[in-house]
Amino acid sequence: MPPTDRFIGKTQLRVRYAEVDSMRIVHHSRYIVYFEEGRSAYARQRGKPYSQFEADGFYLAVTEVNVRYIQPAHYEQLITIKAWITDMKSRGLTFAYEILDADTEAKLVTGFTKHICVDQAGKVARIPESWREWSAD
Repeated sequence: MPPTDRFIGKTQLRVRYAEVDSMRIVHHSRYIVYFEEGRSAYARQRGKPYSQFEADGFYLAVTEVNVRYIQPAHYEQLITIKAWITDMKSRGLTFAYEILDADTEAKLVTGFTKHICVDQAGKVARIPESWREWSAD
């Protein structure tokens, strides 16, 4: 369950045919892509798209992914992706996610991703202060 004491990014999308298997169930690998869309929407909603992070010379490399499958999503189903920051360190952060059926709010998937900040040379770097402030909201 998402926390109530911080910003939660939300976005919706309709499951596309290319994301499902022959049973019209979302392939398990696609949920990681949905997590990425959740992170991107979170950044845009906070007023700093991830493209700006890259333009500033930084990247958030994924170091760990955890996915818990509860119910499958299906072709043409409208889903809601929620994303929020659960942990912020000077050089790394953790996002958590919930993917829900947009109509019933039934929980489909939960998970988290851990990231390390690197510069353009691939060296570990401090997360810019303006991004680290997000964990305080």
